[in-house]
Amino acid sequence: MPYFKYTARDRTGKLKEGRIKSFSEREAKETLIADGMILKEIEELTGLLYKDISFGSAVKSQQFVMYLRQFSTLLKAGISVIDATSILAEQTNSKRLQYTLKSIEIELRAGNPFSEAAEAHKKVFPALFTNMLRAGEVGGNLDEVLERLATYYEKQYLTRQKVISALSYPAVVGSIAIIVVVFLLSFVVPTFADLFRSFDSELPLITKMVLSAGSVFKKVWWLLILLFIGMVVAFKVIQENRRYKYYFDLLILKIPIFGSLFQKAVLARMTRTLGSLFSSSVPILHAVSIVEKIVGNEVVAKVIRESRNALEKGESIAGPMEAHWIFPPLVTQMVRVGEKTGSLDTMLDKVADFYETEVDIATERIKSLIEPLMIVVLAGIVGVIVASIAIPMFQIFENIG
Repeated sequence: MPYFKYTARDRTGKLKEGRIKSFSEREAKETLIADGMILKEIEELTGLLYKDISFGSAVKSQQFVMYLRQFSTLLKAGISVIDATSILAEQTNSKRLQYTLKSIEIELRAGNPFSEAAEAHKKVFPALFTNMLRAGEVGGNLDEVLERLATYYEKQYLTRQKVISALSYPAVVGSIAIIVVVFLLSFVVPTFADLFRSFDSELPLITKMVLSAGSVFKKVWWLLILLFIGMVVAFKVIQENRRYKYYFDLLILKIPIFGSLFQKAVLARMTRTLGSLFSSSVPILHAVSIVEKIVGNEVVAKVIRESRNALEKGESIAGPMEAHWIFPPLVTQMVRVGEKTGSLDTMLDKVADFYETEVDIATERIKSLIEPLMIVVLAGIVGVIVASIAIPMFQIFENIG
């Protein structure tokens, strides 16, 4: 809940300055006036000390989808937008969503539309939500738009979880492999290195290589920490620079096996988002601009910008897509058919269904291929280190015998 700094005169005419915590500036003013204050000025405090600290997403995807479903159901039952917002503010388990809805309720009671009030809370309500909501308010089908939004965010969440699932296994096994190698090189290998030196015997090549690696790692282990910090900083810089992000996203799409999965996931997201906006009667140029910002891949976003420019010139949206390798013929052909028949939203939804199914199949295939491969890699790394220790040990026992 934000803080507001105010300057006002009290009942005796004395000038006072202070701070007040309130859901919105409007509510803060009403509270002060009710206390007999005559306001001179009021402004929201935006310093770090007055910010709500939150980690991760403002509202969890499951909570947001549940909110949309419940909101749609209440509106279909004949409950007003104001009363529905009040009810859902009391029912939600998300503190952030509860605060946001209470703030919006105040704006609604002041006569402002929901979409306008939601624009002040971009971390909770993205541009896609507010624009589709505005179209629903104008068209008088707000309940249908909310139901469509719930379906959209539900599908987006499921697709994202499937991609994360496909990546999590190699990430976990790779992390374990690094930890095991670091442990063996840091604690186990140095112990045996001293033992081998005491016998002053010729060591196998594999043992020499592992001992050299252990010696080097012992001296420069801190480089791993610097490398990790550097990767985090580099990733942040890349995300904030459009040019760097373009080449980074291009590299991701070119990765063997995983690149195809990322391509299908981003195409599913793009077509589903664009189809949802069209079906909610959002103007086509505005819809394309929204998709460009939220598609999450700069390679695709660049093509979408070119498609928007083509639309402004009265050309087909499919033209720039056909000229780029990231859009398969299925996408461009369906888009062209949709433009000619006036059913672009339906065609895009069909393409989104296809690629969401493709993501399902690809994730299962990747998991079935990666699991045995990662096990072999991990076993190979550990096996080499163990063999480098075991082989000279057997030689020492033979010499002693």
